Amino acid sequence: MHPMFSTPRRAAVWLLALALAAGLAGCASAPNKAPIEDRKPGRPTTAAPAAAPATPVGESTGAAADAAKPLPGAENAGKPGYYSVKPGDTLIRIGLDNGQNWRDVARWNNLDKPNLIEVGQVLRVVPPGVDPAVVASRGVAPAKVESRSLDGKPTAAAVAAVATAAASAASVPVPALAAVAPAAPAAAKAESDDEPAWAWPASGAVSAGFEEGRQKGLTINGKAGDPVLAAADGRVVYAGSGLRGYGNLVIVKHNNTYLTAYAHNQVLLVKEDQAVRRGQKIAEMGSSDADRVQLHFEIRRQGKPIDPAKLLPAR
Repeated sequence: MHPMFSTPRRAAVWLLALALAAGLAGCASAPNKAPIEDRKPGRPTTAAPAAAPATPVGESTGAAADAAKPLPGAENAGKPGYYSVKPGDTLIRIGLDNGQNWRDVARWNNLDKPNLIEVGQVLRVVPPGVDPAVVASRGVAPAKVESRSLDGKPTAAAVAAVATAAASAASVPVPALAAVAPAAPAAAKAESDDEPAWAWPASGAVSAGFEEGRQKGLTINGKAGDPVLAAADGRVVYAGSGLRGYGNLVIVKHNNTYLTAYAHNQVLLVKEDQAVRRGQKIAEMGSSDADRVQLHFEIRRQGKPIDPAKLLPAR
């Protein structure tokens, strides 16, 4: 046995020393390791953030696609006979402001859901087939009056008038000839008649008159339940409370030119698309959406409010 390993105890100590020396040599030759990553709360980690998923070329998010999509009718913005929807608009108000039945406006624009209109959307507010530029320049289509003899055939004068009209410029109206046959009842008047026969819609005193840009009609006093009467023959185009500031409202269309509005009623006695006669009771006076009992009465010519006192008869 080697003198260094003369006893088992010495051999064990020697082997242990060799092992320790080998370990120290390995540590000295190995590269230094990075410090342990600090994971304490509130401190950033050294890991790189995950990359966001790439959007394929030519694709966009749904919001961006919706923003880029043009609104219906945008190509007609600013043209005569078209209306661009503004904040707060409803189809009822658009119809009233343009002298049309709101249901007609919905039909002309193929609106499946009339309550869903968007700001900036452009709506047609004249009937299809009618040139909006012509309507804007001349106002309203002339009345279609044809004179007939008692046997039902057109009179010679009527034939001559038609021939004259065909040869004349479109801007020069042909005077209407008086009908030979007895006059038809008022309810059967053509919708294109220009001037209705007006009557007062209520018997109370006028407490506020028309004022351009501020007061769109007359305020007529009365008691709750007093009758509200149709001011002329026509057809109801709205009966309800969907127009802010008007309360329970009736709108009557009299012809291609005129609408009347009757606001703040307590009870409505007519429904949409119902024909009414001048003087017919259509509502009872009230104070809906108002601070006192009153009738707010408007006459609108092609949607524009005008002074009713200039058309109603003296009383």
